[in-house]
Amino acid sequence: MINKLFKDSTDNIFIQLFRYIFVGGTAFVVDFFFLYFFSDICGIYYLISAVLSFIISVIVNYIMSTKWVFNQYNIENKVLEFNLFILISSVGLVFTEILLYFFTDICGFYYLISKIIAAIIILFWNFLARRVMFYGKDFI
Repeated sequence: MINKLFKDSTDNIFIQLFRYIFVGGTAFVVDFFFLYFFSDICGIYYLISAVLSFIISVIVNYIMSTKWVFNQYNIENKVLEFNLFILISSVGLVFTEILLYFFTDICGFYYLISKIIAAIIILFWNFLARRVMFYGKDFI
């Protein structure tokens, strides 16, 4: 079972979702850390910090997702591949910024709590969009 979850190549949506949550969790920790660092340590407005932390975390997510979650080792056009990945991620970033603003400025939550809520919502958008639009897999 460990090999299926962590080592073997797979097109199984449930194993890919498990791996994606693991990768997303890693990218989220990177994103969350840099959001805090840029906002609280550097004093940058939280919505700008969210964009900066996004840029760092999307690189981590791209490398791990491409090689491990969706088993895409031999894609011929790496520039096109990365640009499509960034496009899908950017839509997720727009949703994240809207949700951060809504939960922080409208609902009054602390911006890091808002980030956790937004990340949970956006996780499903990113997974399904990448699986279907980017890697050409079926929805289910």
